[in-house]
Amino acid sequence: MDIGSKGLYFTYRFRYWGQNSYGAAHGTDTANFQKTLSFYCNDNAVDVFPIAFLNVFFGTGGVPSINLANTCNPTDNATFPGTSLPNCAALASDITTCQSKGKIVTLSLGGATGAVGFQSDAQATQFAQTIWNLFLGGSSSTRPFGNAVLDGVDLDIEGGTSTYYATFVNEIRSLSAGASKRYYVTAAPQCVYPDAALGGVLNSANFDAIYGMFYNNPCGLQAFGQASGWDFGLWDNWARTISPNKNVKVYIGAPASSSAAGSGYVAIDTLSSIATQMRRSFPSFGGVMLWDASQAYANNRYDQAIKNALSSAGGTGFSYPACSAPAYVSGNSYSGGSQVSYNGYIWQAKWFASGAPASDPNGDWSAISACQGAGSTTSTSTTSSPTATPGGNCAGVATWSNSVAYTGGAQVIYNGHLWMALWWTQADTPGGAAGVWTDNGPCSASKRAAYSPRKLR
Repeated sequence: MDIGSKGLYFTYRFRYWGQNSYGAAHGTDTANFQKTLSFYCNDNAVDVFPIAFLNVFFGTGGVPSINLANTCNPTDNATFPGTSLPNCAALASDITTCQSKGKIVTLSLGGATGAVGFQSDAQATQFAQTIWNLFLGGSSSTRPFGNAVLDGVDLDIEGGTSTYYATFVNEIRSLSAGASKRYYVTAAPQCVYPDAALGGVLNSANFDAIYGMFYNNPCGLQAFGQASGWDFGLWDNWARTISPNKNVKVYIGAPASSSAAGSGYVAIDTLSSIATQMRRSFPSFGGVMLWDASQAYANNRYDQAIKNALSSAGGTGFSYPACSAPAYVSGNSYSGGSQVSYNGYIWQAKWFASGAPASDPNGDWSAISACQGAGSTTSTSTTSSPTATPGGNCAGVATWSNSVAYTGGAQVIYNGHLWMALWWTQADTPGGAAGVWTDNGPCSASKRAAYSPRKLR
């Protein structure tokens, strides 16, 4: 299993385990409290489990500490002498059981209230060596998970800055370079770009994947379809042009239940639609991360449902959608909601826009899909032209149907207008919140249509 394979496209499901999020929100429903890690490895719903959290970097005796809620913590479990590091060796068999079933099990560092950070490069280097010896491929007399060897680390840093974190990541990479197994390094930034805590290290160190927190943020899943809110396109541009690893994958981080986050939870059908659309729109899309295992399991197997949706969407290969929106024209003015093709993306204006589209979080445009082909390059003009769409040629074009699956470039008639699909879609009403259709104007039946939709089996 490889979550960042060059030249291939895999869709993986990540689910954090360790914090008993459901139990924290439903204190009396003990039957649905967090189960053992191996309990959640019994099917193919999830591929990767970050264990959360190592929440203290330098605790008693200068040694880190972990808190896995009702499973293992410094208060209820014995600690190694002179430290606040709990002995969680009982988890060793769970970890190796999951790994034997092909699951990746990593250790997540930080958390919302973690005592984390470094004061120097030397301290970051020393901490990487400590993590290597306690949890990964090194050796120590104080290994919290016994003889189990985790598959990597995840940075869930939600405060402070990323100063010296690149040194930490680079040392982990150095230590694992000659190992007999692959070790992964991932991060969980907020969806707001750039991330305040992790932005620096994301731009300077090699990550295999990032799990964007599209919840508890204005760019969360509740903002999907709003050009001024949803910003997956910014992260796709980061992955392909800024990240040192141009094959890094970007995951949609989602709450697995309404009680898992303050905002951003959406019904499974909505998440499935969003994830499938991102899967077909951006080459960096890697899959979905859920917070957390206990919430997903109690919420009618939310994890299994998103797995089924992504599997149905196809697991390998990425085909760029056509640059089907009109080419951006320099000197033109565009009203909010207008769509153009420019520099390998289809862009939507957040509001009135006149400048060229760019991957700028404070800019006037939002990238809603990567694209390839005609319309993707710059076009110039010295005279401003109107943005209203002309009449569409509707002869031979079928009326839109919510039971038909349409591919990018498909045309339909809806409410007397000709509409064109930007990418694969089904049951997304033209002009609706999904933003998948371009309005080509009122129907004119003077010419034959170039496309006739067909139902996909």
